[in-house]
Amino acid sequence: MTVSLDTPVNSGGGEGVARIKRALQRTGGFIGKMARNPLTAIGGGIIFLLLVVAIFAPLIAPYNPLVQDLNNALTAPNAQHWFGTDEFGRDIFSRLVYGSRITLYIVLLVSVTVGPLGLLLGVTAGYFGGKVDMVLMRVTDIFISFPSLVLALAFVAALGPGLEHVVIAITLTAWPPIARLARAETLSLRQADFISAVRLQGASPVRVLWRHIVPLCLPSVIIRITMNMAGIILTAAGLGFLGLGAQPPEPEWGAMISSGRTYMMECWWVVTIPGLAILINSLAFNFLGDGLRDILDPRSM
Repeated sequence: MTVSLDTPVNSGGGEGVARIKRALQRTGGFIGKMARNPLTAIGGGIIFLLLVVAIFAPLIAPYNPLVQDLNNALTAPNAQHWFGTDEFGRDIFSRLVYGSRITLYIVLLVSVTVGPLGLLLGVTAGYFGGKVDMVLMRVTDIFISFPSLVLALAFVAALGPGLEHVVIAITLTAWPPIARLARAETLSLRQADFISAVRLQGASPVRVLWRHIVPLCLPSVIIRITMNMAGIILTAAGLGFLGLGAQPPEPEWGAMISSGRTYMMECWWVVTIPGLAILINSLAFNFLGDGLRDILDPRSM
């Protein structure tokens, strides 16, 4: 057996390198499209900064966020305490830095649970229709009929305070809009010619959903989840403000506002700084969601 010298010896490695190059090019093009929108670039930059702060919190925070120093209680912002101190003398900047971890923990955990749940229920209802659609959508309508914060309060009151219970409560209130969106996308896709062709080839409903419909619904679902992250932050802060989220002395932003509201008239920084953190990060997720919609939604092109 002879081997031609012109035959590539390791074509698999070359194909792998080509795939990596194509992935890098697509990623670079995606980032370039986002950077061309000023608001999207600002939102993405703030979220990236939030991630960096959360990851490197022990290196960034100058003080321990839980250690009290009553001699420095309610100190105004100065060179030692950039954002001042709270009623127990704890550095507000350090508490904000560590509080970013709690906020990201809630946002990311809710997002990775509510996305698959809403997508699964939505595509199932839209594809099978009939009684399956009716039952799933009536359950969805029941959840949507209540304000999300009120429903989250009810779930947390039943489960008890705590971060894990907050995540469960917000997940149970955030999936219905995603399910309705996925159902609408599926209804427009299930009668398409290529779906009919796949069925004629003998593909099972599970294969049709998993290989053909779910990938086409993902862009819209990702956009919706990104835009929902602002609502997740606000709901988590609201629950923390009411004492149902992270428990003292954890530096959760909503709980910081709740504990400082007694002193807000004389010491504005105690509630203003955490409130600005919630506002800025909520706006950042909204800006990023708008940019993703412009890039990923083909109907907006």
